[in-house]
Amino acid sequence: MSTMTNDAPTATAGAAAPNSRLASGIGFALLAAMSFGVSGSLAKGLMDLGWTAGSAVLLRVTIAALVLAVPGAMALRGRWHLLARSVGPIVAYGLFAVAGAQLFYFMAVQTLDVSIAMLIEYLAPVAVVLYLWVRKGQKPTRFTAIGAVIAAFGLVLLINVFGGAQISLSGIGWALGAMVGATVYFIVSADDSNPLPPITLAASGLAVAAVALGLAALVGFLPMGFGAGDVQFQSFAIPAWLAVGLLGVVTAAIAYVAGIAATRRLGARLGSFVALTEVLAAAVFAWVLLGQAPAAIQMLGAALVLAGVVVVKLGEPPMEPNEITVEPLPVPRRDELQEPVAV
Repeated sequence: MSTMTNDAPTATAGAAAPNSRLASGIGFALLAAMSFGVSGSLAKGLMDLGWTAGSAVLLRVTIAALVLAVPGAMALRGRWHLLARSVGPIVAYGLFAVAGAQLFYFMAVQTLDVSIAMLIEYLAPVAVVLYLWVRKGQKPTRFTAIGAVIAAFGLVLLINVFGGAQISLSGIGWALGAMVGATVYFIVSADDSNPLPPITLAASGLAVAAVALGLAALVGFLPMGFGAGDVQFQSFAIPAWLAVGLLGVVTAAIAYVAGIAATRRLGARLGSFVALTEVLAAAVFAWVLLGQAPAAIQMLGAALVLAGVVVVKLGEPPMEPNEITVEPLPVPRRDELQEPVAV
């Protein structure tokens, strides 16, 4: 008689687990960056038709909330109590990470150059590092600090902030508000103690954001305006309704779900730095769709951003493999082992 036992996880399998988690995290992060990055080109085409930034972002968030409502509910598998337990993160995600980050950014660009507003908002990775240091005691390593400096300098070159950019104190204030929203996005998304599935957190947060932005539009704080016709790109055109649909499905629904999945695998610090590739993706899409070719200094900035992300990764502690719990097989009693005697 042979004895069957559970196979224990090998050392190779244990070592492969964090590598697989890192690879999938970076994959989700790049998907989120590309999805977020195309939003600027789509929104620019709509605004050329007479849309306001407020109307574009309101429909973007509302469509995403509707698209994710059913999948987000199905992911709960009847565990509706998880929503009540996660009210705080949901509200914080919806108000700060979605509505606040987008609304404050659009308020900032009314009195600031887009490059300056974007640069201030994308100080969020530095804010994440400081938050983890002050609140969690996770002191940044030397590589993290060096990588942050390299990425920040690359971001300055990539956004091309030089050249007589206008400065406004109120605009800087709004941009700092957008930075806070982006920081909350990374911190809440990376909280793997949150029992909500990523798609459910994204769906519920987007619903909260849609309500908040809708109220802002009703009181006149969010200017609304619409236009009809085709959105013109460099070599083709699409109907306005298709551009709005892509804004909602690709640049919001897919982007936010992928962003949460990425930061839960990479952590808030590394995830926030990898998310800087969104600026690179935005530049590439603007080049392909709008014909806005980046200058040589911007290409150098893109290379420095990627180099900074790599250096930050070198400063991250090694990812621990997930613990694998092996349930022991029940031991049969002696009388259960005795086969019945044929008569």
